[in-house]
Amino acid sequence: MRIATSQFQAMMNQSLDLNQERITYVTQQMANGNRIQLPSDDPVDSVRLSRLKREEASVKQYRSNIAAVNERLTKNEGYLQNMVNDMGSGRDLLVWALDGSNTSQDLNAMVTSLTALRDSLMYSANTIDQEGRYVFSGTSTDTAPVTYNAAALPGSRYTYAGNTNDQLVVVGNGITQVANQNAQGIEKLLNQLDQTISTLSGSTVSANDPAVRNVLTANLDGFDDAMNLVAGKVAVIGGQQNVLKTIDANHENVSLSNQTAILDIGQLDVGTAAIELNGYQTALEASYKAYSKIGSLSLFSVL
Repeated sequence: MRIATSQFQAMMNQSLDLNQERITYVTQQMANGNRIQLPSDDPVDSVRLSRLKREEASVKQYRSNIAAVNERLTKNEGYLQNMVNDMGSGRDLLVWALDGSNTSQDLNAMVTSLTALRDSLMYSANTIDQEGRYVFSGTSTDTAPVTYNAAALPGSRYTYAGNTNDQLVVVGNGITQVANQNAQGIEKLLNQLDQTISTLSGSTVSANDPAVRNVLTANLDGFDDAMNLVAGKVAVIGGQQNVLKTIDANHENVSLSNQTAILDIGQLDVGTAAIELNGYQTALEASYKAYSKIGSLSLFSVL
């Protein structure tokens, strides 16, 4: 049986190209560690990998959102706790002010501390984050939550200008978490403090005057209400952080499972690939030697 030179060369070139292509393919697999280079290599596992990677990307985004929300909640908790501490000091001062043995001068001296407390509470309520947005305005983050009208009478100068809407952040598939708080209710305490300051500023003020005692008692009750309000917000934040911790732990487990499955499906068996690469290289070398040997033969070589 005769084989034409052109036919022989075509067969050898095809064999050489095939072996070289497989060597290149296996080399790429070993370089990046991935068994599947193209979807056509394994259509079924390619689809599985695509779904796992898409789910893993979602989980990473959820965990990133949780970390950001946790940071905000922690800061908000600190701001609110500072307000509770300030209110505790103010309440103690009012209890002292209601002592009937205080002189007018004693009551006048309390004005400085109460004024500083009032201003501190307003400053805390109007806290601004690092991006220049108001923390306790609900969703109206460009609006100061508590406004002051100097033209109004004492007891009505402070107003809440924010809203009570929630800023929802997606922290899981179909799961959202409230990431903000509002300062509604603080303005009532500020107005009561403002009224108390005005009352205690009188030169002849007396702690035994029924009108003065009514103002101080109302303010004392206002402190209790405000402390309960703000402490309740702190408790809510603590509950939110516990929920987020649980959700994040679940995401961590899902992520670990996804990463394990991705490795199992897509990771290359280096040992098997090395054996395969060696086989293709041997076949390529043999093809070259055969091509060289046969190419040098002629009819005279067998005579």
